[in-house]
Amino acid sequence: MSRLLRWFKRLAIMLGLLIVSLLAPVAYVEIMCRGETVADDHVPLLPPEHHRNEARTFLTYPEWHIVHAYDDYAKVIATHDPHHFAYLASITRFWTSLCALSARSARHGGFTGETKSMVYVIGVSFNLEMIAKAAYEETVGRLFAVLRGPERVPLDDLSARQAADYAVFLRQTPWYKWDFDADTDALRAQGTKAPRDRERRFALGVEYRFKAMYARAIAAMVATVGADETTLRMIVTDLDPDDLSGFDGIAVLAERPQGVEIETPRYRRLTGLLADLARRGGNFVEIAGNDDILLTALSEEPTIEGVLHSFPRQGYGDVRHLIAVKVEDLAETLRGLEARNLRLEHIHDY
Repeated sequence: MSRLLRWFKRLAIMLGLLIVSLLAPVAYVEIMCRGETVADDHVPLLPPEHHRNEARTFLTYPEWHIVHAYDDYAKVIATHDPHHFAYLASITRFWTSLCALSARSARHGGFTGETKSMVYVIGVSFNLEMIAKAAYEETVGRLFAVLRGPERVPLDDLSARQAADYAVFLRQTPWYKWDFDADTDALRAQGTKAPRDRERRFALGVEYRFKAMYARAIAAMVATVGADETTLRMIVTDLDPDDLSGFDGIAVLAERPQGVEIETPRYRRLTGLLADLARRGGNFVEIAGNDDILLTALSEEPTIEGVLHSFPRQGYGDVRHLIAVKVEDLAETLRGLEARNLRLEHIHDY
């Protein structure tokens, strides 16, 4: 009985330490990452029903950080093994970037309770996933990779393709719509009897089956509360309505004294559309009722002037920069990226 009690105490201590380690970054952001509140004198042109909280342009980045992390992971395992991916660095960069963005959001309406709940939940979930993968891949996974030798087996390459396809999928579509069951079936169909293939089939199969169950639960919850809007409105100048209606995905709604009101898709498609509009000479007056927006750009430079935060990408050998700009300056900023040796990655809507 006393031995059982000792093991129970040890388990409780370990569980407590895990909970503290997961919640410590949340406490850090709450305490150390507060910005100065500044009154916003922008008067929106679009009606209130088409406004989105301006702070969300900064606070949607954490979700995209996870998308980028999966992309980095896919890039690394395309030529190396999963234990070469720096899981803990990916976690650290999530929270350090959130700290910078949390402080900046104070100028734009602040980090609301609803947004905090969402960001902290996905952050803690991301921590758990990365810690679990690191614990496995740095031990059992590394052992089987060493026993395999330098020659990759079929499931090494299949899992790399699956990771790359998943990362592309996430750019436009919620993660819970991914077909994890199909990935599990592919592991069974393409694996050999080689020890490394058996190990990959088991480890990834467990991961995919867990994600499939979690995805179904999330999908059911979203069906109950409703999904987020997939379009937004903006006002554009220097392009006439006929030009704008020629863009795939754009609906021209009205001509205003300040410009043309249009409706566009959100997420990854929006980045391409805004870049195309700027390239054609268009300029932006307001997006979703806001006059500030966040974008990320890539370069080989470790830092550039005027950025909110910068850090290296894994597998690519370059650096991601988080940049805040005025909506009225967005088009000119996009047109000037090449001259600054920057490559546009993503424009964050609200």
